[in-house]
Amino acid sequence: MREAAMDQGTRGELISRLAEAIRSVTTAHPLRVAIDGPPAAGKTTLADELAVVLRAQDRDVIRATIDDFLFPRAQRYRRGQYSAEGCYFDAHDHAALCRVLLDPLGPGGDRRFQHAVYDRDTDTPSSPPATTAPADAVLLFDGVFLLRPELIDRWDLRIFVSVPFEQTVDRARDRGTALAGSTADTAEIERSWRNRYIPSQQLYFATARPTDHADIIVYNDQLQRPTWEGRLGLRKSPGRSASFDAAASAT
Repeated sequence: MREAAMDQGTRGELISRLAEAIRSVTTAHPLRVAIDGPPAAGKTTLADELAVVLRAQDRDVIRATIDDFLFPRAQRYRRGQYSAEGCYFDAHDHAALCRVLLDPLGPGGDRRFQHAVYDRDTDTPSSPPATTAPADAVLLFDGVFLLRPELIDRWDLRIFVSVPFEQTVDRARDRGTALAGSTADTAEIERSWRNRYIPSQQLYFATARPTDHADIIVYNDQLQRPTWEGRLGLRKSPGRSASFDAAASAT
């Protein structure tokens, strides 16, 4: 087990430390940062907060999410609406993600990328214009199952946002109520979480062991007083060097 530095602090302190960690990793190509974790862990919010800080430091930031690399609904649910295996194996187009985003931004890539291949609102393919990233850009990519074997070597910095599964159910229920008010089907939300999303995360943990591969683990159960664990001795990838001493936290 790698040596870990441990800390706990305010939300602002966490974001500041993550920005420091990003600055400490240098590559000859845009820096690809995975922000992984279970549904409703707070990945998107964390990535958005971090993007604000990095842009204020004059860093070019690319924001993208796994939700824009879904397969069409018919394929995602071909094993059934509540299938955990379907959620893990059938939901995301990893080949397209690598082809249009991660590989162009990686070693030997031409830096011309697309941030999406799918429009969830219309359940149709999406093909936004290709953009050329500066060599010192940062990709902040949030989503589930990002540290699985198909993707693990495509990231230059790996962050895992950890929240107890039971708490993600509560957050999903609260989020549904906030978006839909009294029309929210909280029973359906809970069924989806308990039958599909949580079991798929358990499958992910059993097969891919994502926290073993994370450079930083953020324990996000207390949103305003998070705990984080930054592990020393980052793995080397082509063109990457690191001088990383992030504080992090114990549970």
